[in-house]
Amino acid sequence: MANDPSEKKPQSTGEGGEVNPAPAEQPTLDASEPVKPAAPEAPNPVAPQPVAAETEKPAAAPPTPASSSAPKPASAAPPAAKPATPGAPAAKPAAPAVKKEEPPKPLPLENELVSRFKGKFGSAMREAWVDRKQAILVVERESLEAICQFARDSENFDYLVDLTAVDWPKREKRFEVVLFLYSFKKNERLRLKAHAGEGETVPSVCNIWGTANWLEREVFDMFGIRFTGHPNLTRILMPEEWQGYPLRKDYDILTQDTAWVRENLGIESGQ
Repeated sequence: MANDPSEKKPQSTGEGGEVNPAPAEQPTLDASEPVKPAAPEAPNPVAPQPVAAETEKPAAAPPTPASSSAPKPASAAPPAAKPATPGAPAAKPAAPAVKKEEPPKPLPLENELVSRFKGKFGSAMREAWVDRKQAILVVERESLEAICQFARDSENFDYLVDLTAVDWPKREKRFEVVLFLYSFKKNERLRLKAHAGEGETVPSVCNIWGTANWLEREVFDMFGIRFTGHPNLTRILMPEEWQGYPLRKDYDILTQDTAWVRENLGIESGQ
């Protein structure tokens, strides 16, 4: 007899008199129907993730670069200069400023030596100063010979080191005749200066210091200054017929006596 679905199945009782519910009736599968595969079970989003084994340690995260907003250290080096454009001339470094030193100014000189010269020659002693520890006396041109005689005989300046001249074209008296004296006894130097204008003569000191003979000839040859009382005032470097005086400031370095060069050398000046 077929089972009546409305017929209730007896329920089993457990220990203690509790009634256990009857197991649910399983559906009967028809052998003629194909079996459908079960759909894959979707992952539960809230399901807990598997915990890694204790022996496995997570890999260290790579270091993150410093943020651009982080403050830079004070000792950071300045950015390197951009390379020069090919073909452009390289910039020259600025030359350091060189401070131009002015020569020391001469100081007025008043000592016993100057007092003795002034006591002897008075107004003929025009100026006196000291420059680089050397006494310099500017004297009248007409009194030069007498002053030199006193310097040798009374002040023991027995050695004439040099005698030369300087040309100052813009001055009223353009020439300075300069004598450098030395005293072996006192180990002291003295410089004498005498001013002379164009065409004015200067007394010779050849009879005081014999070496002045050649020195005065050289000054005459190069500057055209004449010394009265010189025994043989002739040229010493240039030919006797040469026109002009090479050490004057208005005598150009390229200036030549074209007539003398043509006549004596047989060439045109400047070749």
